[in-house]
Amino acid sequence: MNAPIRRLSTFVALLFATLLVSTTIIQVFLAKGLNAREDNRRTLLSTYARERGQILVGDTPIAVSTPVSGEFKFLRTYPAGPMYADLTGYYSFYGAAGGLESTENALLSGSSDKLFYRRVSDLFTGRKAKGANLVLTINAKAQEAAYDALGDQRGAAVALNPKTGEILAMVSKPSYDPNALASHDLAALDTAYKALNGDPARPLVNRAIAGNLYPPGSTFKVVTAAAALSSGRFQPDSVLPGPANLDLPQTTVGLPNSGGRACGADDKVSLTDALRISCNTAFGWLGMELGGDALRQQAAKFGFGDQLAVPMRVTASSVPAELNKPQEAQSAVGQYDVRVTPLQMAMVAAGIANKGVVMKPYLVQSVLASDLTTIESGEPSTLSEAISPDVAAELTTMMTSVVASGTGTAAQMDGITVAGKTGTAQHAPGAAPHAWFISFAPAENPTVAVAVVVEEGGTAGNEASGGRTAAPVAKAIMEAVLR
Repeated sequence: MNAPIRRLSTFVALLFATLLVSTTIIQVFLAKGLNAREDNRRTLLSTYARERGQILVGDTPIAVSTPVSGEFKFLRTYPAGPMYADLTGYYSFYGAAGGLESTENALLSGSSDKLFYRRVSDLFTGRKAKGANLVLTINAKAQEAAYDALGDQRGAAVALNPKTGEILAMVSKPSYDPNALASHDLAALDTAYKALNGDPARPLVNRAIAGNLYPPGSTFKVVTAAAALSSGRFQPDSVLPGPANLDLPQTTVGLPNSGGRACGADDKVSLTDALRISCNTAFGWLGMELGGDALRQQAAKFGFGDQLAVPMRVTASSVPAELNKPQEAQSAVGQYDVRVTPLQMAMVAAGIANKGVVMKPYLVQSVLASDLTTIESGEPSTLSEAISPDVAAELTTMMTSVVASGTGTAAQMDGITVAGKTGTAQHAPGAAPHAWFISFAPAENPTVAVAVVVEEGGTAGNEASGGRTAAPVAKAIMEAVLR
């Protein structure tokens, strides 16, 4: 072989080697990134080739894929629209986002390893591949009651089965219509997303489990009372200081009662009455007596600080560390830097209702294949034992007095004993307070526990209170479950 042919052969071989290397790099090392590119239309269109599984409440679908003509094979629709938006999330041309569409995308799309053998079976039988269906723990009447009762007010409501941890209702307001974000009209989709994402009311945030957490206000007094009773140093009839204003050490700023009055004769009040009328000064004193460590430890037993998924990730609630004496007093009444989700406060109520045992909350009752065979089921599991059964019974009695003759009378129901606690939480200078209510019923054998927060007093504004504003919402939810 002469020199020119040898050089040409070497050059051609080098070209083939370069081609082989570049193809290998693209197919092996860059494939994942290329598939994930937002402008990769082929990959995006392929996600519509398989029918996505349904999300159901009972037998009613709240997310379903409908066959359509054109390059998009299916259109994702949400028959109940905004009522379930924070649970479903949405599935658009750009992928799954929010709620179950995102967290359970592998099951809904059919790509989960849990569906491997079914995919193999589909290949042999010629059966059309579909995603799995999710059946939720939601009680449709409770969800509707929560959505309607909150109305146009900003806030959130959560209802749990205290014995199992099943989420019976979860509503965040304002909500949004996921159908607008599932549209095949990409220009309209982009416009809808930009409008929602730019809305200062943050409709895309699920306030029940995430977002900027809330100070719980006086609903946290049940945690402080639990710590006091569990310490063995206090009983329901223990007498506490209850002046109109509690002097705090290390500061000239005191802790006042709402209304500026003492909580009892001679500035004294029992622990039960302090909870019934929501006495700030008594609980502030109690917080300093117990100390910050006791408050944090008791809160942790109710789930504060836990990284939960329901299966959507839940932002952990918290009690701040390293509290000085004034901060202990403020924290004991649910102020200072105590921050919670409505789900967490529903867990506190549910733990007391369930004789001190907090169950892990969950939203998916079962996962079904396209032929309705069960792939997996949600099972109740214990998260923690927050308090003893005796302390739970004492707190239940104390909380029933709140509804019977205290600050929570708006939650009373004919023929049903309700246990509850109101809260009015200060959160920003000059802003109306958040209104809270937590409760469970029937008090003797609870089957529903609820937490409601209405931001900045809702329609009542500065005149709002937990009893006036949030308790009627909780009552509507409990009635929907019980009646």
